[in-house]
Formats: sequence, structure tokens, C-alpha cells
Amino acid sequence: MNFKVHEHPEDFATIAEPYLLKHEDIYSLFYGVLQGIKNGRYQEYFMASIMEDGKLLALLQMTPPHPLNLIVIYEQDKERVIDFVVDELFNRQIQVPSVVGMKTVILAFTEKWKLKTDKNSKVLMDQGLYRLDQVTPSLEGTTGSWRYSNTKDAPLIEKWYQDFENDTGITKTPIAQIRERVNQFIKDNEVFLWEDEGQIVSMMKKSRPSEHGVTVSFVFTPKEQRKKGYARTMVAAGSQELLKTFDFCVLYTDMLNPTSNKIYQEIGYRKIADSIHIEFVVKEGN
Repeated sequence: MNFKVHEHPEDFATIAEPYLLKHEDIYSLFYGVLQGIKNGRYQEYFMASIMEDGKLLALLQMTPPHPLNLIVIYEQDKERVIDFVVDELFNRQIQVPSVVGMKTVILAFTEKWKLKTDKNSKVLMDQGLYRLDQVTPSLEGTTGSWRYSNTKDAPLIEKWYQDFENDTGITKTPIAQIRERVNQFIKDNEVFLWEDEGQIVSMMKKSRPSEHGVTVSFVFTPKEQRKKGYARTMVAAGSQELLKTFDFCVLYTDMLNPTSNKIYQEIGYRKIADSIHIEFVVKEGN
């Protein structure tokens, strides 16, 4: 097997994109980040491929401090490919703070990486990946309507960004960086807001458009407006709008939250894969 680190995004894309586009829904995260790297949105990145006898076996991608995204192509090669990946990453002294990807691959990698590095692991997010091709026609919605966000909405979106991070327990983003991101979201027409009687009560965001699909993310309703159906209505309406341009939408859900999983299935999303994000931590006493 040959482990090749790619310095140039276009070179990596030549190898990775033919496979990614065949599995555009499942690997939308990997594909979307790759487009960001190609477009200069990341100052630091790591990209690698594993080949054997001219056959692609694995793809690796990381934009620190974000997790390593690992794809193993063939299930029958999983164990030996992961052994090889672990050895190469360790010997090259590549830091892996966390890892994300299809659950069976990431769990196998995690056990081997823990043994190699003498670290512990912590599940940050056990996720289901869902795909939508058509919104359920008979779905009932709440009162109100959706619109794209504008610059006047920026303070509220910034606050909800922080609330979203608090609710999900993910790493906190510095406020200056949040402001920069929100301004870009608004400029790119990526944030959908649901208004009812003049009050903004829910939101969602589109991200990582690919050739045929787009990701729905950052679904948020403030606590005082929850359990009123706003999130379901917002995602249904926003997804319906996105399907005017794209063939399908995908989204990730927290598998520990049965309510959100039920809501998305009611809209028409169907589960297509299990994903997991795992963090590596130093053992106590080390």
C-alpha cells in the first residue's frame, strides 16, 4: 500500500472526487470540505490517499482544528487498511485530536489509535445521516412563513449560534469568528428564518452544496419556542425550497435525540448511514 500526502487540492480532487461523486449523499461532508479547501477557505489542511496496485483504498482529510475525516473504500479491506493508516499517521507524527466518518470505520480506527497512542476516547456525536428527495405532501405546518436572513438579523443569529453550541456541547467558537461566519452566511443567502406574527422563532442553514445535493444544518429553535412545531415546519419549507435547485438534501441528526429524528422522518428524510465523531483525550495520570 502507498500512503500519499497531497500538497495541492486539485491533485487530491482528481483522485478523490470520482469516488465521492458516486456516493454524493453519504460523503457530502468530505466533498464539501474539499470544495472549501479548493476555494481557499482553509489556511491549513491535510489530505492523503491510500492506493494499492492502482486501486484507491482510502481517503483522509483534515482541516485543523476540525476532525480527521476518514473514508475506507472496501469493507473487506477495512482492518488492514486501518492498521496501515494508524501506523502511517503515528510514524509521521500527525496529530489527530478527533475523527469523524462512517461509524464502523471510525470505531475500528478509534480502538487501534488508542492502543497506538495510549489515549482515551470520548464520543462527541453519535449521528444518523438522513436524505430527502421529496417533502411529505400531506405534512401540516405551523402558522407563519420563511424568509432569507439579512444583515439586521445578524445579532440574533450570532446569539443563536452560541446557544446552539451550548445545547450540543460542541467546542465554543470565539465571538469574533462567529460574527465573521454569520456575516458570510447572510452574504451567501444561506440562513433561512421562520417568522410567526412578526417574531423570528426558528432557523436552519444550507451548506456544502455538491453537484446534485446540499446539506441542511444549524437547525435551531430557542427554548421558549420549542414544542410548537416550528423546527419541523422550518426544515420542511426550507428543504422544499432547496429541492427546487438540488436533487436531494442531507442532514445529520443526534441519535440520542429521538424527537429530532422523528421530526425529520415525518418531513420525508430517510436514514442512509450511521456516522460518529470521536475525540481523543490524554489518559488521567499521563
